[in-house]
Amino acid sequence: MRDVLFAPVRLGGIDLANRIVMAPMTRDRAGPGDVPTDAMVEYYAQRASAGLIVTEGVQPSAAGKGYWRTPGIHTPEQVEGWRKVAEAVHARGGRIVMQLMHCGRAVVPANRGFEAEVIAPSALPCPVQVPGPDGTPMDTAMPRALSAGELPALLEEYAAAASNAVAAGMDGVELHCASGYLINQFLNPASNLRTDEFGGSAENRIRFPVMVLKALADAIGGDRVGFRISPGNPYNGMDPSDPQGTFAPFAKAADALGLAFLHVVDMGLDGLDTLAMLRANWSGPIIANNNLKADSARALLEAGRAEAVSFGRAFIANPDLVERIAAGAPLAKADFALLYTGEERGYIDYPPM
Repeated sequence: MRDVLFAPVRLGGIDLANRIVMAPMTRDRAGPGDVPTDAMVEYYAQRASAGLIVTEGVQPSAAGKGYWRTPGIHTPEQVEGWRKVAEAVHARGGRIVMQLMHCGRAVVPANRGFEAEVIAPSALPCPVQVPGPDGTPMDTAMPRALSAGELPALLEEYAAAASNAVAAGMDGVELHCASGYLINQFLNPASNLRTDEFGGSAENRIRFPVMVLKALADAIGGDRVGFRISPGNPYNGMDPSDPQGTFAPFAKAADALGLAFLHVVDMGLDGLDTLAMLRANWSGPIIANNNLKADSARALLEAGRAEAVSFGRAFIANPDLVERIAAGAPLAKADFALLYTGEERGYIDYPPM
């Protein structure tokens, strides 16, 4: 009987050779101008046996950058850098989508290397510190609240970023709606104190995130657009108290757009079966994530609770994670001191089995 982990699957318009997805992970290796480096090309190419790679979070605009040495997709040089990544992954038979991540208020200005506004749904700073250029946690900047009249221009930035990603050869994009970044800041009542049509009720708080998803779908086709959520995750100052109240209507509204997939970090919440809640409101493919092992991932697929499964940290030290799982081989351990520093060390020097 064939192992379900290695069965092909189609997510929207993207065909996967297997159901093992590489989750997005910030690695802080971009070069000058936030352009992907040759080391990044090699890093992603090494992991191309994944059914799908989701890139690290990529800022759609200068204002979207919050962390040190994260890559962008809003300049010609950045597009060209990502083209090298996409070509290298495709040359090895892989598929890759770009995660679009606007940090919103989760910004340490020293991480940018340029001047840009810090913007958010409301003028509330991120209540937790964010690592600065040397990795030391620092206070974030006070954001400026976006006016409703500015939101159409922000939609255009997202759409342009998606078009740039496809122009670079990406198979699609994933909108980061989790972890306390801009889209999550609109969704969550702890960071969204607006009194207009984009704040207050869950229906209002999901309005702009759904508009962004529609803008992405209009730009590149809904079957090439996915989105990532983490209901109940308190990261970066989010209120975790009522995940179903927000994410059930959000999933239902997104479902009407004909998107490629929903990527969910299942927090294992008490009193809420997150995957079941999403199944009741979302008819498309689900990629499940969070501390999965091969056996637990296989069980989710066999039970029909997800169509694909994603692994994050396991891919760091195991560029051949797919082959190791297929062989039942032990996994190498990552050097976590080199997650965000070290250039090639701790990045592209992990050997295959």
